[in-house]
Amino acid sequence: MADQLIPRREMQFQLYEVLNTASLCEQKRFEEHNVETFNAVIDMAEKMAEELFLPHNALADKNEPTFDGKKVSMLEDVKVAFDTYREAGFIAGHFDFEDGGMQLPVTIMNACAGYFLAANPSSTAYPFLTAAAANVIKHFASDDIKTAFLSKMLTGDFTGTMALTEPHAGSSLADIRTSARLHDDGTYRIKGSKIFISGGEHELSDNIVHLVLAKIPGGPAGVKGISLFAVPKYRLDGQGNPDVRNDVTLAGLIHKMGYRGTTSTALTFGENGDCHGYLIGEPHQGLRYMFMMMNEARIGVGYGAAMIGYRGYRYSLEYAKDRTQGRAAPHLAPEDDPTPIINHGDIRRMLLAQKAYCEGGMSLCLYGSMLIDELETEQDSEKRTALSQLLDLLTPVFKAWPSEFGPKANDLAIQILGGAGYTREYPVEQCWRDNRLNPIHEGTNGIQALDLLGRKLWQHDGKGLTVLLERVTCDMKRAETPRAQALVAKMKPYFDQLGALIQQAAKDIRSDKQPVLLTNASCFLNVFSSCVVSWIWLRQANVAEQMLTKGAQAQDIDFYEGKMAAAEYFVHWELPLVSRDIALLTSQNSTCHNVKASYF
Repeated sequence: MADQLIPRREMQFQLYEVLNTASLCEQKRFEEHNVETFNAVIDMAEKMAEELFLPHNALADKNEPTFDGKKVSMLEDVKVAFDTYREAGFIAGHFDFEDGGMQLPVTIMNACAGYFLAANPSSTAYPFLTAAAANVIKHFASDDIKTAFLSKMLTGDFTGTMALTEPHAGSSLADIRTSARLHDDGTYRIKGSKIFISGGEHELSDNIVHLVLAKIPGGPAGVKGISLFAVPKYRLDGQGNPDVRNDVTLAGLIHKMGYRGTTSTALTFGENGDCHGYLIGEPHQGLRYMFMMMNEARIGVGYGAAMIGYRGYRYSLEYAKDRTQGRAAPHLAPEDDPTPIINHGDIRRMLLAQKAYCEGGMSLCLYGSMLIDELETEQDSEKRTALSQLLDLLTPVFKAWPSEFGPKANDLAIQILGGAGYTREYPVEQCWRDNRLNPIHEGTNGIQALDLLGRKLWQHDGKGLTVLLERVTCDMKRAETPRAQALVAKMKPYFDQLGALIQQAAKDIRSDKQPVLLTNASCFLNVFSSCVVSWIWLRQANVAEQMLTKGAQAQDIDFYEGKMAAAEYFVHWELPLVSRDIALLTSQNSTCHNVKASYF
């Protein structure tokens, strides 16, 4: 079926009509670029995604990587796609010209990423992880470490991972046991085990640089004692080329429900006491450094969830247009021709829900990307602070909301295909399996809820929230057309209730009611995120209705009407569903807090 990925009209709308990404070219960092260069890069990404990534997506799912005790093997198609991606310069796309990069905005690079994520998230993971690891090295590592690894990571000759999770600790990084002992030569000897390390072993590159969290003996307890190390698969010779194998051992591959084309590994460091690691930055600052990678990765996870959801949506949309079944009123007579199922009201409901989830998630995460670009180019210190606080506040939403609703979109795609959707002959079941990882990794959605309610809301005396509400109010005032104003009227009571919940939470978080409040954190995240996404849809609706009012071109009328329909669906159908969570939070419901383990 045609047009399974992202329609260019959609991407152009998000980038240039909603976000005004073209304005970034006025900033010194991006002055070498213009809309034409942005579009040329996106053209290249779309073409590569369709021709090299999409064709082997199902094949890689059916033929996941294998380990024979010596090396990991995978489809040759993955290597071809990876090499083309790196040779095109995409790994270094956002990096400075002086680093060999294209110095493109994060927003444009994420627009490109959308095509790869929709086409084949598993193969896309390898270069994405590498770019994120390289970014940490660029910002925090010493010149020696940069010289050793950075340039080769940006060309894809070396790849990168982040190795955080340990078998006994899971998401509780305070409890990691991996140790790093200073050696006479100034390097460290790493010893420990890590699990669920994506891209931890493969033959796609000459070397793999693991960013490993470990504790230096004698350091502070808990997370304050965590340091970050670059630990290569191969140590380098005097010319900077891979030489002897470092003491990093693949303990085994993990066999996943989805994302099967990406190796997920259990790694052992220092089994023979000779794993060399190189300290990044200062001792005991590792978690702070790694969170830079993780926060960017969290936007990437949310965006990926929206894009995988979008792939399923586009497929189910084309299927619904082609598949005939039953008859729609008033043509219900047996002699009437069967109708395409898109003419059935319940099918349109499910398509509209998918559109609202996926285009809402896309717009949300591209907004987050634009905040990064604005923060990077803003010269005014006060405005930089406001951007930073807003970005920090919204990061749990960027990760959690799309990763919750992207899989729901895929579930609806399966439902639209009916029995066919439940079979492996159609791609929508793989989309769901691939997407189901996203609520889990880079910090589960439960952790995002605790982060938002327990920390992010109150940082900097709540200034991030103040910035957010100022921006929401501004967009509400811009709703000058009738349908947009109707959306604002529907949204306002929920924002008012959210404000009351925050005031209540400010009291409860410092009282003996804190345990109940935090137990219900997922309820708060749902209310907060739904309000934010309703605002994201209002931003799209404002643009769409203004264009319709001005007299859009004939070929764009249906596009803008579709935007209005999705915005109205979200605000009228989805936003009111938070009423249950508002009631639970307002009443300080303690059902989940009071239940004891023995009751189960």
